[in-house]
Amino acid sequence: LRGIGLDVVTTREPGGTRVGEAVRDILLSPVHTEMAARTEALLYAAARAQLVEEVVRPALERGAVVLTDRYLDSSIAYQGFGRQLGLDDIITLSVWATECLFPELTLFYRVLEEERSRRSVGVVDRLEAEDSDFFSRVEAGYVHMAEVHGHRIREIDASGSVGEVYGRTRAAVDEEFGWLTAAAAAGRGGPGTQVVGAHVDEDGSEGHGAV
Repeated sequence: LRGIGLDVVTTREPGGTRVGEAVRDILLSPVHTEMAARTEALLYAAARAQLVEEVVRPALERGAVVLTDRYLDSSIAYQGFGRQLGLDDIITLSVWATECLFPELTLFYRVLEEERSRRSVGVVDRLEAEDSDFFSRVEAGYVHMAEVHGHRIREIDASGSVGEVYGRTRAAVDEEFGWLTAAAAAGRGGPGTQVVGAHVDEDGSEGHGAV
């Protein structure tokens, strides 16, 4: 995207701002094993609200493309399904935190449980310490969303080499946003263009897109 002249902003959740990074330290620290599920959901929403206010919305307003490692679909999968808090409350919370700023494309990177476990070896992270049942629920959440919101969520096979996964990712983005790259090449990139954010979770079961 940068190679064709687009202004691209990359960020992550939780994090991406000074406030968000402080929240990230609390959320992911293995020290906080007593954290309640609702506390976790609220902290993710707080970090997201700060990111949208400080980074995402200003970038879109100046015409940039924003790619983020996780966004609101992550909360639906992790807290809604994984923590079993339910969809309605998590969606309402995320909509309020972002002021209705939804992603145009979410990339859901999916691998088998065995590969997820292998990739997670050595990762010091409170969420990564959860058991396979938790991640099965998270994966089920993404599958459900991909079925319901097929117009904006694309599943990517995350097995194989980095190059192979990149090729699949590039093909999906080109298919969804070929008009954007063509417009940029012609010098017609419009203000506030929203594209895609993507990531592979350490658990291998999530890919998340954002504005």
